[in-house]
Amino acid sequence: MSDTPLLAVEDLEVRYGAATALRGASLSVRRGQLVAVIGNNGAGKTSLMRGLTGLVRPSAGRVLFKGEVVTRLPAHAMVARGLAMVPEGRLIFPDQTVEDNLILGAYAQGGLKTRRSKETLERSLAVFPRLRERLRQPAGSMSGGEQQMLAIARGLMAEPDLLVIDELSLGLAPRVVEQLIGVLRDLNRQGLTILLVEQLASYALAIADHAYVVAQGHVVRDGPSGLLARDPEVMETFLGKKKAA
Repeated sequence: MSDTPLLAVEDLEVRYGAATALRGASLSVRRGQLVAVIGNNGAGKTSLMRGLTGLVRPSAGRVLFKGEVVTRLPAHAMVARGLAMVPEGRLIFPDQTVEDNLILGAYAQGGLKTRRSKETLERSLAVFPRLRERLRQPAGSMSGGEQQMLAIARGLMAEPDLLVIDELSLGLAPRVVEQLIGVLRDLNRQGLTILLVEQLASYALAIADHAYVVAQGHVVRDGPSGLLARDPEVMETFLGKKKAA
């Protein structure tokens, strides 16, 4: 395995006007890893994801992808380079069909004009068979869980080297979250590198190789996910379990 991370974020700062949402945040993701970013609501997780994916321009720091500085590239250019994002809240196109949403996910590959993209569509539908049943259905008419399936499948259509997923569990029932977590585990085992941002830390730590803890706009801790899951402070703060007296 190369010593160069697939993704390296160095001292990233994200500001919205006079407000600083993220300061001095660093993390790295190596090929084949599933890395989690955990933290409470408002901790700065989404600002970190927006800064590293090009949705907002960082006010300081660097982002390197495949060894190249990409800090100032917009999101669409990041997709073309192999970094795709499943955004918080899914942000599907509700008036478009499921199939149209998937085709839009492949825009960097020219839609479904190539054999490779058509094969990617088949693989994505194999991951989520329910979507195949609803290809002609308006995406907004589906349940929240089905829409999250579509958002992930749309990300897969970009054929990413790194798939970033922001708040997988948002608004979903635990049963659905468990199903989707299992899908991510399988995709990672098949070789897909994943950066998962999740408020429900127990789900993320259960499948991640490594995790970063974000609090008050800073990365305050990181380490192997198994160790963080057993850390008393992490358990109390993010997993809802009290430290032993």
